[in-house]
Amino acid sequence: MRPIQMVDTKTQYHKIKSDVDKEVLDVLESSAFINGKPVQDFAANLSAYLGVKHTIPCANGTDALQIAMMALGFQPGDEVITPSFTYIATTEVIALLKLTPVFVEVDPKTFCIDPTALEKAITPKTKAIVPVHLYGHAAPMEEIMAIAKKYDLFVIEDNAQAIGCDYTFSDGTKKKTGTIGHIGATSFYPSKNLGAFGDGGAIFTNDDELAVKLKMIANHGQSKRYYHDVVGCNSRLDTIQAAILDIKLRHLDEYTIARRAAADFYDKSFAGNPKIKTPYRAPFSHHVFHQYTMILEGVDRDGLNQFLAEHKIPSMIYYPVPGHKQKMFEQFGTASQVMPVTDWLTGRVISLPMHTELDEEQLKFITNKVLEYVNK
Repeated sequence: MRPIQMVDTKTQYHKIKSDVDKEVLDVLESSAFINGKPVQDFAANLSAYLGVKHTIPCANGTDALQIAMMALGFQPGDEVITPSFTYIATTEVIALLKLTPVFVEVDPKTFCIDPTALEKAITPKTKAIVPVHLYGHAAPMEEIMAIAKKYDLFVIEDNAQAIGCDYTFSDGTKKKTGTIGHIGATSFYPSKNLGAFGDGGAIFTNDDELAVKLKMIANHGQSKRYYHDVVGCNSRLDTIQAAILDIKLRHLDEYTIARRAAADFYDKSFAGNPKIKTPYRAPFSHHVFHQYTMILEGVDRDGLNQFLAEHKIPSMIYYPVPGHKQKMFEQFGTASQVMPVTDWLTGRVISLPMHTELDEEQLKFITNKVLEYVNK
């Protein structure tokens, strides 16, 4: 059996090695390392895939969120609502821009922001909502957009974990996550469903005026070279990464199929076990399984984590400390918030290996070892 990886980027690379190597060598030969043609080609192809008017590549997913908030003109003290149960980048940029993060609960089944909790958290200072499509499952965007419209709020989708996910509206229409809100942001970190061989990110919008602002801010705030209209930053996707991502974009749907097949194997193996809650799949979300995250009941989660490690099976706990309890947010007094769902999840979730290269032998070994520990 091949060694089990949490994310097997090496095997994935070898399947497309000839295409990747050629494109990288072409970039080296052209020496257009910054803003070369592959950057524009990738942006256009990604826009076409997602069905969105504008894709603005940038340096990483955290920058994508920061640039989105800068473009919307928020002022210090403005409130931005986001789930506490997410990776820190989502909320870090809010504080970085001297805005006020407002943490709310998530749905215990989908792990995504709870619309009821969201609406209760809105105040006159609220300017935006940042829903996170966590682990590859879509947030309830139809409800979120209705709330945003009711209170005249912006919506910035954190789509770092769900690129390629289809959201189905109540009337049957579909849109890709990241294209439903006013702005979408994503990451191309190597372990993502669409991952670069380094850092990278992108911002999406269907708003022409916002697209102009986003591009300016990502490029030192300049409308043309050496003419800087607004305060911006330097956030670029380099040409080599764009060339690699353009190749991998062609395979994204097959990558999603492979991830969903691995998730199906896990689901069937754990079906009916009262101590394991397998990931929920809401009818509106075509889950793309960035992570396969289970909820354990009556099981020593940390003990299972250690047991799997002893058998050379990697597993991860995403996320052991929720945002509202992070030390960096002490100034906002969030630690005193009562968030029973979030606290319950942080003590019970565990993620198993999930990537495009898992084979049946590996999956059988993983599931057998999980059940061995859970059922002891």
